[in-house]
Amino acid sequence: MTGRLAYIFRHPIKAHGREELASVVLSAGAALPWDRHWAVAHAVSKFDSAAPAWVSCGNFQRGARTASLMAIEARFDPLSGVMSLTHPELPPLTFRPETEGARLIDWIAPISPQDQFRPVALVRAPDAAMTDTPFASVSIKNLASNAALAAHMGVDLSIHRWRGNLWLDGVPAWAEFDWIGRQLRIGGAVLEVRERVGRCKATTVNPATGRVDADTLAALRQVVGAQDFGVFAVVIDPGPIARDDRVELLP
Repeated sequence: MTGRLAYIFRHPIKAHGREELASVVLSAGAALPWDRHWAVAHAVSKFDSAAPAWVSCGNFQRGARTASLMAIEARFDPLSGVMSLTHPELPPLTFRPETEGARLIDWIAPISPQDQFRPVALVRAPDAAMTDTPFASVSIKNLASNAALAAHMGVDLSIHRWRGNLWLDGVPAWAEFDWIGRQLRIGGAVLEVRERVGRCKATTVNPATGRVDADTLAALRQVVGAQDFGVFAVVIDPGPIARDDRVELLP
């Protein structure tokens, strides 16, 4: 099986914006550089700033609980440390996550819960990306699977609903579910597929508007028998990858 790497995305702040990349260098045992590097802790989060380490997604503000977050777009410059965020209902924000996290909390307050899940702090764990897995993962999605689900539902489905890192083209729909335990060569890197990605209510939200408009979860249950879309992988051999790189399923 061969295909093509169609898109690369990172999400510098977990659940708070997507950013398309033309290329990136993957490191062994690491997430995509700067992907889920920060997260927004809510008032009842168990994230311990005194001993920061990976904790599950329920400890952070996310699209499953706060649909409007799905409409955020991001741009991060690692050299300057400056992040730029946009949202259709908010003025643009430019800030430095390492020193100006409070500005982000103020910015998202109008579209966030005001109860125990209100956002309180921008946090990070120095040695762990805040991915949805306890291991440093890269999520892989299939354009054909998105198209197949959209056809089943009779609606257009933006790929941004799925918040994936790497999007593949030229691969049969749902073939990725057969890759568990297999390795993929993408450009100059090799990744091992570990598990399916279980999906949440965030995927029911239109990422252009931040409004719930499609029951993707029911559709997934009908089509694949589970609320799964995409797979998690780990980087085995490091190397550069870029849009239009060849993707090969290894023996």
